[in-house]
Amino acid sequence: MNKLNFLLTILYFLMMTACSQSDVFTVKMSDYGLKPATGENAIPAVIKALNECKKHSGSVLIFEKGRYDFWIDSTHTRMYYESNTTNDAPKNLAILLEECNGLTLDGGNSEFVFHGAIQPITVDHSDKIIVKNVTIDWDIPLTAQAKILAATPKNIDLEIDSTQFPYEVTDGNLIFTGEKWKAKPTGFMEYEANTHRIAAGTGDNGCLRGDWSKLSVAELKPGTVRMNGEFTRIPAVGNYLILRHSKRDHAGIFIQESSNVTLENVTIYHTVGLGVLSQFTRNLNYHSVKVIPNAAKNRYLSGHDDGFHISNCAGKIAITDCEFGGLMDDPINVHGTSVKIMEKINDNQLRCRFMHEQSTGMNWGHPNDTIGFIDHKSMQTLSKVTVNSFKMLNPEEFLVEFNNPIPSGIVVGDALENLTWSPQVTIENCRFGSCRARGLLISTPRRVIVDKNEFESSGSAILIAGDANGWYESGAVSDVTITNNLFKDGCMTSMYQFCEGIISIYPIVPEVDPLKPFHRNITIENNTFNAFDYPVLYALSVDGLKFNNNRIVRSHQFAPFHERKHLLTFEACLNVGVKGNQFEGDVLAKDIQLEKMDKGQLNSDLK
Repeated sequence: MNKLNFLLTILYFLMMTACSQSDVFTVKMSDYGLKPATGENAIPAVIKALNECKKHSGSVLIFEKGRYDFWIDSTHTRMYYESNTTNDAPKNLAILLEECNGLTLDGGNSEFVFHGAIQPITVDHSDKIIVKNVTIDWDIPLTAQAKILAATPKNIDLEIDSTQFPYEVTDGNLIFTGEKWKAKPTGFMEYEANTHRIAAGTGDNGCLRGDWSKLSVAELKPGTVRMNGEFTRIPAVGNYLILRHSKRDHAGIFIQESSNVTLENVTIYHTVGLGVLSQFTRNLNYHSVKVIPNAAKNRYLSGHDDGFHISNCAGKIAITDCEFGGLMDDPINVHGTSVKIMEKINDNQLRCRFMHEQSTGMNWGHPNDTIGFIDHKSMQTLSKVTVNSFKMLNPEEFLVEFNNPIPSGIVVGDALENLTWSPQVTIENCRFGSCRARGLLISTPRRVIVDKNEFESSGSAILIAGDANGWYESGAVSDVTITNNLFKDGCMTSMYQFCEGIISIYPIVPEVDPLKPFHRNITIENNTFNAFDYPVLYALSVDGLKFNNNRIVRSHQFAPFHERKHLLTFEACLNVGVKGNQFEGDVLAKDIQLEKMDKGQLNSDLK
């Protein structure tokens, strides 16, 4: 390229850059009279600003740095059906990005503080959305915590910060009182004061024996209460009890039927339900998103349930440099939704039902979606067809018509899964701190990469499940790579459902056929496991499983407790390889247990 052409090229790029910058339509919230730190309700001004933004594709909405309050009085309301959420009333929506194209919401590193049962941010039927530089919190959370002052088998004394967690004691009942709500506790979770981890060996054993009606509470003085009852265990003085009392009826950020959504530099300190819930959305990018407790307020709790819940999404999901802690359920859950066949209407049409009460009403089928027919006993996908039409009958049931005849052998009681709405997933450089239950749940048939993450989950660090009988969360995996991760000794310190090892591959298959595995092609390589107990990996019904070149280091931080006494357990699997793994210290087991499978299916250098 000669000098003139080079200069012309530079000039062209400068002109294009200037044009692209001039095309950006910028809206400042200050132009709508909204100033930080006033305590006024931000919602009316935000509604006006968003209405202006929607007129211009590629708008940027900017908040001046500071605190903004969002009160329930001026919210939008929508009767959304949100996956894995209680849907018994319309949602109260603070910031609604509906039918927007190319919109960026830049919080300017501000604090968004919410009041009452309210959904902070909703993205609905929108494309190319960016939400960045903002924190989400509540002054009065919809989950409470209390410090343990004394504990015996008959009573537990608690210190409650009544400013953050206002309460009353009425007729022997502890009732938390917030902004237009009241609620009684329904569960305990014990966190260590010094480590912010769920106390080892406790899990869902929340201290109380029997039902809550037998618990009597008395106030000893303002901010101090005594719970009297029959307690199954004695929590440690100085630790904190998380007292769950609300239902998961709103998400922190809800994304539905949208595409190309990015969350960047977003911290969610609290939610009443799921942290970030996305459903039937294509292409998600979550970078530097944290769902963690607000340490400045001495909180041990963050979200009431999952951190990221990705239900029936498609395209590419990228989760990088994210962090989780203090959640009352799993940090990340990626899955589809199986539905049950209730009636064969004709050769091409079925009546089906959503089977889990918190997963109903969703727009489950779309023309030309590919549907898999699942034998609910063997969990085998028997055949595939495409959708012609989909019609909701009520929130629980729908009609689906196919372009082809329903395959023979499909009967009432079998299940369907929507294979079109299943994503590729990459999870890199994330930290899974101590949360209730597992760390990462993955159920998708497309490629999954889990690389360079750090796990300290209270239960299994990674669960690969899938079922059409219980939770109805579908998705047999076919290409999963788990590499270069650190599984710290805080993993598997308590038992929860499906926790059979630090990595637990546990689909619900009522009638397992060793020759027809459910999952395929799972590679676990070059990871470090700091294991204080026996089971590192349990795998059920997998064809093509590699556990190679991993480092297993014995930890003495916790006492072993698990019923499984083998390092690796493979049940009803085919084509399993175990090679090149290294052991440091007095690792409790260096062996392999085989169940319901031929020894010839294992190629291993372990004795």
